[in-house]
This record gives sequence, structure tokens and C-alpha cells, in this order.
Amino acid sequence: MANLEAALAEIKRGVDELIPEEELIAKLKENRPLRIKLGADPTAPDIHLGHTVIFNKLRAFQDLGHDVTFLIGDFTGMVGDPTGKNTTRPPLTREDVLRNAETYKEQVFKILDPAKTKIAFNSEWLSELGAEGMIRLAANQTVARMLERDDFKKRYGNNQPIAIHEFMYPLLQGYDSVAMETDVELGGTDQKFNLLMGRELQKAHGQKPQVILTMPLLVGLDGEKKMSKSANNYIGISEVPSEMFGKIMSISDDLMWNYYDLLSFRPLDEIAQFKTDIENGKNPRDVKILLAKEIIARFHSEADADAAEKEFINRFQKGAMPEEMPEFDFDAGLPIGNLLKEAGLVSSTSDAMRMIRQGAVKIDGEKVEDTKLVPAAGQAVYQVGKRKFARVTLK
Repeated sequence: MANLEAALAEIKRGVDELIPEEELIAKLKENRPLRIKLGADPTAPDIHLGHTVIFNKLRAFQDLGHDVTFLIGDFTGMVGDPTGKNTTRPPLTREDVLRNAETYKEQVFKILDPAKTKIAFNSEWLSELGAEGMIRLAANQTVARMLERDDFKKRYGNNQPIAIHEFMYPLLQGYDSVAMETDVELGGTDQKFNLLMGRELQKAHGQKPQVILTMPLLVGLDGEKKMSKSANNYIGISEVPSEMFGKIMSISDDLMWNYYDLLSFRPLDEIAQFKTDIENGKNPRDVKILLAKEIIARFHSEADADAAEKEFINRFQKGAMPEEMPEFDFDAGLPIGNLLKEAGLVSSTSDAMRMIRQGAVKIDGEKVEDTKLVPAAGQAVYQVGKRKFARVTLK
């Protein structure tokens, strides 16, 4: 029983919902490896820390001895998941999906154990359904049930179009669980409707329904929105160590604990001790450094983590510039706002104007105050904020 309690505590760590917990306990008592599934549509090539929250949980199941399958939605990716969307999502081509899928596979093995991970593609069974199978699948649900989904309900209420194929998406994802006879399916909190659909379809096919485990959505660097590329508040797991380190150090002290809960592999009692230490006067920065180094070591190496810490201290505590930075060659006569945008230091020229007015833009360490400045020809280091640098040559 002690082993069961320990396993359950590890599984529940950081979890938003476990539906239903008693069914998971019953499955664990069967004393067999459970079939654990996590599905992802490869709609973009890169994975950020927000994605890794759920992969960390999948790794926890691996470490507990369960059978883990990372399901790549090469079929559903061409349909397009409507979750959280207020417009119909443009479907990807099969070539796009397969290209992104290869990148996903490379990146997830920075977290999952390759020797213990099965990779599957849902086109294996969904392509075989055919027209008759699709009709039978669609017969399992009503339009009224589909409109219970929050995003569909809002779009319907706002007279925004909902394509018929979007109603099929939750059914197709749910059928994955039938085909795989899944015991436990993982997903983000925004996937709850789709995950519940899997339970319903399994019951309809005479299977024991899967247990659903949802993980919170990681808050991004802005401290408000969920981490995403579209919000430009993300940390990519393939970013260079120094950039990752600086971004992690930029999060608030309060948000740091959320990152520890969802991203760290440290024991819970060790994290609790960190909190006690800070209450007793320890600098939160030192605890944040430990988090940054743990994450960078996971996706790069211990040596990279040490080097990133050293560079961070030199750059931010001693005012030094980084030794390495992106380099660009532009034609002379480029206005400062356009230059900063082209160098990737800001998202837009209006963003550049805002950063200049805030005193956050420097050229070779000198603050820029003129929003209409046209920099002189030659080479200089351009800086925006504390972490963004570029060496630009104007000819």
C-alpha cells in the first residue's frame, strides 16, 4: 500500500484534474503496466517549456514502469484541433504534418526515455475508417452535445461559422483511445472535452473507460497568458542556453514556484525547503538560478548550464555584454525602428518606438532617445532590454 500511495502522490503532483481518481487507484491495484497515452498534433515544428509540462508527467509514468505511447496526430493534424479557436483552423498538408512530426520526435526524447517510448501515428487506424466508419463514429454524439464545448458555444452564440469537420475532431481523438485501448490519457486543461469523449467512446465499444489526467497550462514570461509562440512569451527547449537562462531569471519570484511545480524534477520536500529558506531570508534569485540550471542541463548539458550561469552573472550583475550574439548586415540609412525589427530585437516598429521611449534601447551601451534616429554606417552592438543583443554592420 505504501508503494501505491507513493506512486499516486507522484502521479498527482502538479495535476489539475484526475477523473476519476478511484478508477486510477483500481487500475494501479491490478499490478500491471498501464497503457498511457499522450497525443499531439504536430502543427508547429518547435516545442517550448509549456509543452514539456505534460511530457514531464508522461516521463513520471515511464519511471513508474507503465507503457507509454506518444501518439502523433498525423491524421487529426490535417483536420485541425478547434480547441480554443474562435475561427476555423486552417488544415495542414500531410507534408507539413510529417515534417513537424520528425522534429517533435527528436525533441521529446530530451524528456522521454527512447527505450521505453512507443511512437504511434493515428493515421494507422483513422485512415482505415472510411466513409462508413466515419458515419458510425459521428452517430455516437449529437450536435447539442458538441455545442456544450465552450469554444463552439461562443462561436455559435456570436454567429461565427463552425465547419462540420470541426465537430469530427473530438470524435477522432476519442477514437484513438478506442483503437489503443488506453488506460490513462493525458492532456492540458483545454483538452478536457476531447479527453472525456475518449471515455464515452470506449464505453460505447465495450471497453473500460480511460482515466483522464489534465495538467495546468504553464503561464508565460509575461506572468499573465499561457506560454505560446503567438504571445511571444515562451522559452523554446532548443534555444541557446544563455537565452533560456536569462528568460527563466526574468520570471517573477511568485511565478517561480509554479515553474518548480510543473517543470522541476526535484523532490517536493526539497522545493518546500527552498520556500522555507526564502522565508528565512535567502535571496529568491539563488533559488531561481537552481531552477534555470536544472532546466538547461536537461535540454543541453551540465556544462552548458554552468556556462550560462557564468555569462548571466557577468552580463547582468557586472554589466558585461555577451560574448556571442546574432550578427546582421544591413544597408545604411535604415531607421532605428526598422533596424531593431529586422534584427529580431523587437516584434514591430511600434514596439521599437515604445522601447526607445522607455529607455530600453542602447547602441554600444549608449541609450537611444531619438525615435527617428538613423544610425550611422559601421558596426555596433544594439541592445533592447537586458537580454537582447545583436551585432549590426551598416554598409
